[in-house]
Amino acid sequence: MEFPVELRQIIQVPKNVAIFSHRNPDGDAIGSSLAMRHYLEQHGHTVHILFPSEYPEEFEALPGARDILIWDLQPEECKQVINKKNLLIFLDFNALDRIDKLGDYVRDLQVQRIMIDHHLYPDSIADFVISEPSASSTCELVYQFIVAMGDRDKINPNTVGKCIYTGLVTDTGSFKYATNPDIFRIAADLVERGTDDTGVQDMIFNSNKEKSLRLLGHCLSNRMEFYPEYKTALIWLSRKDYEQFDIQRGDTEGIVNYLLSVKDIRIAAFIHNQPTVVKLSLRSKGNIDVQEICKKHFKGGGHKNASGAYSHDSLKATIEKFKSILPEYKDRILAN
Repeated sequence: MEFPVELRQIIQVPKNVAIFSHRNPDGDAIGSSLAMRHYLEQHGHTVHILFPSEYPEEFEALPGARDILIWDLQPEECKQVINKKNLLIFLDFNALDRIDKLGDYVRDLQVQRIMIDHHLYPDSIADFVISEPSASSTCELVYQFIVAMGDRDKINPNTVGKCIYTGLVTDTGSFKYATNPDIFRIAADLVERGTDDTGVQDMIFNSNKEKSLRLLGHCLSNRMEFYPEYKTALIWLSRKDYEQFDIQRGDTEGIVNYLLSVKDIRIAAFIHNQPTVVKLSLRSKGNIDVQEICKKHFKGGGHKNASGAYSHDSLKATIEKFKSILPEYKDRILAN
């Protein structure tokens, strides 16, 4: 894709930069943010990364991860840092409400902004908007951005490369979905440059705790439901489950994907009771648009095959509402 020519001029002049990504940051959010930071620092920029909330522990091994500022834990420090910035970069989100109170704080700041993202229906929140929903991940776009700036040589395998590869792997489920020809070319280039692809996969997928496996067993044995007439499956967790297994941020990541491993299942739902809301995570195969379901029925959104939303109803009521809308999509589900 094409990038505005003016961006090269912006990047060439050292600035005081803040990079933001969304609440409950995943591998693509943290990977794209850290990759951009390590790239910009090679141009002499002063860079801070700010997230609304904490990220999963497995990503602490990424270079620079421990420097990230978390609004939930350090709101005053975040404000002091933001007040000194003259360039804001928004990565892996396209509406300010996705960064919660951080979004409220920066909304009216008269500071130049760049947005790079791959979600549908972007808001006008930046001076320069790079939005490509067909991209596998924001990390894919960050790679393309660096190359478009004429800086392929700045993709260091152990910093920029490792972080980009993390986002590619996590947002495609190890290259199983949301792929395109470019992503394999990018992955090959990163590996040829010396990025330890096996090490990244090991960091992401082989750092489970014992309780994570016990939680997964509980989900598959006691919290899994199937609706074969709609080729749909569901896993749900209650507040009691959260207490019993001491579930922390990131502990439930990827559980919904186990449902899609079942033959003939086309929609997978993970509905769980968080402290103040009920969260829904939907996944699908083929041409089934779960983003439409989330947006129409739960005011959520995301991607065609991976979307999420929140509900202020009870867990039971949210599950019943989800089940009640399946007949509306029956013909499309069965056609896949």
